[in-house]
Amino acid sequence: MNFLKQFTEKKNLLLQKENIYYTILIIIIFSLDRISKIKIVSNFNDGTYFINDFINFNLIWNTGIGFGFLSSNTPLFYNIVTFIVGLTIIILFYFSIVSKNFDKLIYSIIIGGACGNFYDRLIYSAVPDFIDIHYNSFHWFTFNVADIFITFGIVIFIFKSYFEKN
Repeated sequence: MNFLKQFTEKKNLLLQKENIYYTILIIIIFSLDRISKIKIVSNFNDGTYFINDFINFNLIWNTGIGFGFLSSNTPLFYNIVTFIVGLTIIILFYFSIVSKNFDKLIYSIIIGGACGNFYDRLIYSAVPDFIDIHYNSFHWFTFNVADIFITFGIVIFIFKSYFEKN
């Protein structure tokens, strides 16, 4: 009976109005990422699209995590990383449900981007990265819209943690 009571309390947390709003934010971020990737993958002919002197679109398929770290050609390692990413999303979603509103916002931004990349890992077995920022011959890591949201959420989280008083 105690388990049933705890489950009902968690269910009530999930259905709170602000949690529904943050879930909608996750869906919006996921959708923005999906739309951008669909446009790039379906319209990209081999080569680079010149945008301006600092940004190009150049499609690469990333089998690792953010910015190509942990890239591997072995299916076992890829599947382990994908499992860990999925588990992390579930844990972050739990934290977003039980957190205060500003933390919910931070977690929702990260989850929205992470879900976009996780979807690609499941469907394409790689994540399409296409935003290439550069200055002359120096190129930053190629990334996508989901990576922007994930990075933005993590930076906000770090700054908040740094300035938060216990």
